[in-house]
Amino acid sequence: MPDSLNVCLIAARGKNNVIGNEGDLPWRLKDDLTFFKKVTMGCPILMGRKTWESLPVRPLKGRENIVMTRDWTYSAPGARVYSSFPAAINAARAVAARQGAGCVFVIGGATIYDLALPYVDRIFMTEVDASPDGDVHFPELHAKDWSSETLATYPAGNGNDHAFSIVRMDRQVATAPRA
Repeated sequence: MPDSLNVCLIAARGKNNVIGNEGDLPWRLKDDLTFFKKVTMGCPILMGRKTWESLPVRPLKGRENIVMTRDWTYSAPGARVYSSFPAAINAARAVAARQGAGCVFVIGGATIYDLALPYVDRIFMTEVDASPDGDVHFPELHAKDWSSETLATYPAGNGNDHAFSIVRMDRQVATAPRA
């Protein structure tokens, strides 16, 4: 399978790095959900069990859903389940190569983001103009390792609880060896 497949990460975080609260997103951002669907459609998506269980509709249609959990007996109807990150990311890469997708998307949560970051080539980060209460935080990023470009900015209102920007971040240093 080619090494040219990108590992992309997509997330939304508040100014305080919060990405979740009590198993849910701490905001509603209609335009961000539209962007998420558009950019991930046709690509395999890799997520942790808690993210899978938080989805209002499972599996997400038009994308191969891959769930990682430490529970060997876990079942996720409509998704592939793996118990290690290397197995999950390699399965996602194989699906992407077979389908001709240019990217594997890591969609959360915090533990999966942390495991994936050494392999990530590109991040689509929704920067939310809020500092909500939360119990889940995005892992620390070192700004020097990433170049960034703002793709779009949205005001609060019309289904968006807060103003936000969508930023594409590209890694400036080599990623870790493939899993």
